[in-house]
Amino acid sequence: MTNINIPLSVLNLAPIREGQGPKQAIDHMVDLAKAVEEMGYTRYWIAEHHNSSTLVSSATSILIKHTLEHTKHIRVGSGGVMLPNHSPLVVAEQFGTMASIYPDRIDLGLGRAPGTDMMTASALRRSKNDSVYTFPDDVQALLTYFGPEERQGYVRAYPGVNTNIPIYILGSSTDSAYLAAKLGLPYVFASHFAPRYMEEAISIYRSRFQPSEYLDKPYMIVCLNVIAAETNEEAEFLSTTAQQFFLGVIRNSRVPLQPPVKNLVWNAMEKEAAGSMSRLTFMGSKETVRAQLTDFQEKYNVDEIMVVSYIFDTEKQKRSYEIFKEIVDGR
Repeated sequence: MTNINIPLSVLNLAPIREGQGPKQAIDHMVDLAKAVEEMGYTRYWIAEHHNSSTLVSSATSILIKHTLEHTKHIRVGSGGVMLPNHSPLVVAEQFGTMASIYPDRIDLGLGRAPGTDMMTASALRRSKNDSVYTFPDDVQALLTYFGPEERQGYVRAYPGVNTNIPIYILGSSTDSAYLAAKLGLPYVFASHFAPRYMEEAISIYRSRFQPSEYLDKPYMIVCLNVIAAETNEEAEFLSTTAQQFFLGVIRNSRVPLQPPVKNLVWNAMEKEAAGSMSRLTFMGSKETVRAQLTDFQEKYNVDEIMVVSYIFDTEKQKRSYEIFKEIVDGR
């Protein structure tokens, strides 16, 4: 039987909406966290992006701390910390400190991409060597830093030791699937913007998974777009905000999140490119989205879904999350 009653989580890139500034974007981020916590979502992750004037998610750990401060029990984490930009020791100290203040509420999602363009990546990099290639070693270092006292080397993360912060491997291609499987860690695939390799990545992860002290069987999370509304027509209208977002990525136009429009102006190539990035989107009324989720789970049977919703109106955005939770709860 298809299981659609699975844990739901949220990924927030913390976009700036048209007519607003960074402070309002951060306020909206916190407001949404409070709302989905009330709805019963499992975790709330915040992305890491740099040199993007339309997203405020550059200092991810500060935003995580700010969100933890304003919520009560929802797990808060990174989707993800882009390890090429950071020393594992500094990450361990930051997250270890947050775990000491907010025990059992922190997740650490780790990515191997820089989360920006190459010139900005160069400005961020902690070394002149290509630290993308040290990703497996850096993940291992973090597992050690969060582990028990007797496994530590000379350099230790204080606070951090013995916090056992759960680590998740993020991926948008098949590379990280091999690593997550080998280390026996949970795996999160970024289908919200790169669905092309999802099926292959899931298959690699599940078939090669090696049980570990962290996990006895694979735990697969898929991140995807959801735009749920009272009617299919309303959802379609609201979705033009997301389409404009993807169009901005393609054109590298860096415009804030735009209100929905009746007619979107783009050429055939742009439409196809945006369509391929946003292919994994559940969109429509409750009944329509329920059918889409059921079909998806019949095929992939993932353990958790992490939702991204680019909706301009913040109340309608909350309602979209609410509808999706009602579907999963069988309401």
